[in-house]
Amino acid sequence: MIKNASLGDKIFVICNYTFLALLMVITLYPFLNTLAYSLNAGLDSLKGDIYLWPRLFSIENYKFVFKEATILHATLISVLRTIIGTVITVFCSAMVAYTLSRQDYVLRKFITIAFILTMYFYGGLIPVFLLMRDLHLVGSFWVYIFPGVIGVFNLIVIRSFIEGLPESIMESGRIDGAGDFRTFFNIVLPLCLPVLATVALFTAVYQWNSWFDVFLYNSSDINLSTLQYELMKILQNSNVSSATMESGFANSGGTTSMVTPLSIRATMTIVASVPMIIIYPFLQRYFVKGMTVGGVKG
Repeated sequence: MIKNASLGDKIFVICNYTFLALLMVITLYPFLNTLAYSLNAGLDSLKGDIYLWPRLFSIENYKFVFKEATILHATLISVLRTIIGTVITVFCSAMVAYTLSRQDYVLRKFITIAFILTMYFYGGLIPVFLLMRDLHLVGSFWVYIFPGVIGVFNLIVIRSFIEGLPESIMESGRIDGAGDFRTFFNIVLPLCLPVLATVALFTAVYQWNSWFDVFLYNSSDINLSTLQYELMKILQNSNVSSATMESGFANSGGTTSMVTPLSIRATMTIVASVPMIIIYPFLQRYFVKGMTVGGVKG
């Protein structure tokens, strides 16, 4: 194809591929650099000048991370809040979106405006904390789930997708005697798989990366700490002195196996990122289709 193309088209294709290659390198380099630091010996990492490949290969950083009971338990809490939070949020958002997409619903405009206003006005940290306390959610796992059950952005995306579905499909279901619940579960949900996968990806990333709610509501309870919160605490303690480093981060195998805050930060960043990187390829095709159809009605 490019052989028969004009000189201008060939130059455009070459420039296009060159730009995309540079963009790929710029995008991948931070992750590959962090991976290299995580697989490099801790003390050797302090010398710097590590780019895409570890200079002194070592898995001591990962051994140190996974031998900590708090890290493993925090990972379990992160996995649970991601799975439970994503399922509940997607299901509840889909139900509300279907209700607001019905033209015959009397309070449709009023409730839509009420939801949109919450995107522009926020009560503040203290009122929200007092509300969570009065609801007896402080010190509970469910404080990670209930406050974000309905996301307004997700709601708008799903509603736009449902409004783009052929009305004849809904009418045929009602002619066959299907009520709203049967129409929602048997007709709307199967047709909304692309947009639901898109919203699920948004929600899962948010739940997995969230740490501030842990800091606000459950910072004193180690049993409810998440992986991201543990990572945040390590990042805060990154400017540790060499004496503290030796006493707190040294293993029993000698100086060559010693880990450092720099190497541990890199290791925990990789550990926290890998699950989302694994999940994304399986949802990518739904993500693209869901955003395209959900963002443009019809």
